[in-house]
Amino acid sequence: MFDKFIHSSMAAADPLLLQTKPHHHHHHLSSMLSSSLPLSIKTTPSSISKPPSSLIIASTSNPLLPGRKLRAAVIGGGPAGSSAAETLASGGIETFLFERSPSSSKPCGGAIPLCMLEEFSIPPELIDRRVTRMKIISPSNLTVDFGKTLKPQEYIAMLRREVLDSFLRRRAESAGATAITALVTSIDLPSSPASPYTVHYTASGSRHSLTVDVVIGADGANSRVAKSIKAGDYRCAIAFQERIKLPDDKMEYYKNLAEMYIGNDVSPDFYAWVFPKCDHVAVGTGTICSKQSIKLYQKGIRERVEPKIRGGKVIKVEAHPIPEHPRPVRIRGRVALIGDAAGYVTKCSGEGIYFAAKSGRMCGEAIVKASEGGWRMISEGDLRREYLKEWDGKYLATFRVLDLLQSVFYGNNAAREALVELCDEEYVQRMTFESYLYKRLADGNRWEDAKMFFNTVGSLIRCNIVGKNMRALNLNLRRGV
Repeated sequence: MFDKFIHSSMAAADPLLLQTKPHHHHHHLSSMLSSSLPLSIKTTPSSISKPPSSLIIASTSNPLLPGRKLRAAVIGGGPAGSSAAETLASGGIETFLFERSPSSSKPCGGAIPLCMLEEFSIPPELIDRRVTRMKIISPSNLTVDFGKTLKPQEYIAMLRREVLDSFLRRRAESAGATAITALVTSIDLPSSPASPYTVHYTASGSRHSLTVDVVIGADGANSRVAKSIKAGDYRCAIAFQERIKLPDDKMEYYKNLAEMYIGNDVSPDFYAWVFPKCDHVAVGTGTICSKQSIKLYQKGIRERVEPKIRGGKVIKVEAHPIPEHPRPVRIRGRVALIGDAAGYVTKCSGEGIYFAAKSGRMCGEAIVKASEGGWRMISEGDLRREYLKEWDGKYLATFRVLDLLQSVFYGNNAAREALVELCDEEYVQRMTFESYLYKRLADGNRWEDAKMFFNTVGSLIRCNIVGKNMRALNLNLRRGV
C-alpha cells in the first residue's frame, strides 16, 4: 500500500514530470502509492474473460508451421501462468499448463486492486472481504486511518490465493489449455533456431517429456525455467505469514479492516500486516536484509497486535520467497519469464498479483500476435518487441522508482514516522487510492502537489530530528544520566 503514497509524492516533487509524454507516464506511474500425457484441445466457450482484441496482424517474416499449430508450455499455474495459458489457448495456440501442487497456496496478503476485478473478470463470490478501512501504524504506534476518501462503491478486494489460483486455472482449461499436474525437472534447449524445446517432468511417480515451440516460465522466484536459460540471479525477500482463526468478537473488528505496521521490530526494510480473510486473519511480515531473523520479526508483529488477536488459533503457517527487482534476463530464445519468475513485484508494497496476471496476459497476447494465431513460428525478436518492450514501456519505471524511494521511507524508524504522518492528509489518500485501485494516474492539483512536496520534506526533516533526539535520550538513559 505504501507505493500508493510514494506515487503521490513523485507527483508533488516534479509536476512537470507528469506533463511530459503523458501517455507513457500514465503507465510508468500507474501502480505506485510443471512419454507425454494424453493431450487434447477443448472448445473455447464465450463466457471466459475478455479476449484479446486486435492481436493478429499478418506477418511474412516468420515461417508457417507444417500442418500444425504453435505449441507452448506454461510452467506454473498461479495468476501469471494461468492468465498466459488462457490467452494463448483462446488465441489458437496449443497450450500446456504445468502446475506442481494445485492444492497448495502461496503466503500472500491477497489484496487486489478494484480494476483487476473487471479487467480479469474475477467473480464477486471469490472475494472474502471488501476492505473499506485501513490503518497504518508507525513505530511509535501513531495510527492513521487510511481510507477516508474512498467512495461508497470502492474497496480493496481480499482473496485467498488458493481460491483465486484454482479459478484462473479452471478458466484456462475451459479456454482450451491442457492442464498437467506435474513437477517440471528440466528443459532441453533447442539445437537450432527452429528446433523444439523438450520439457522433462514427473507426474504420478513417472517421468515424461513434451516437445514445444515456446516456453513461458511462471514458476515463481526460484524459477527452474529461469535457471535453464541462465537468466541471472536476483535478490529475494522472504514473506512469513500465519493464518489465525479469531473469536467472533475479534473477527468482527477486522470485518472490513486491514492493518499495516512498520518499524524495526516488525521488519527492517518492509512492513507487517493483518489482512482479513473469510473466517480468519492473515498476520505476517517480510524482509530482504535479515531473512534469518524472519521468525523474530513475526514475533514482533504478534506482540504489536496481541490484544486484537488474543484467543486466536493458528491454523496455517506459510513462508515464500518474493523477488525484489526484475531479473537481468527475461527473454532468451523462445523462452519468456513472467510474474515472480521475471521479478514483477513492486518495492514498498510487495504487490505482485495484478502484475503477475497482467504480464501473463501481455506475454500471451504477444505470442498470439507474432504467430498469427498459432500458424507461424515465432522468434526471440518477436518476444522482445511484442512483450518485453511493451511491458517495460508501461511498468519498468514504476519498479525502478519504487526501488529508489523505498530506501527513503524504510531506511529507519524516523523516516517511517514521517511516512505515517503524511498518510494522514486527505489529498495524499485520494491520490494514492485512485492510483492503486485503477492503475492509472490520478488527476492532481498543482498547489496541493506543491504543498504535499514541502510537507514531505518537512516531515522527513522533523522526524529525523525527533529520531536523533530519541536516540540521544535512550543513550543517556542507558548511561544513567
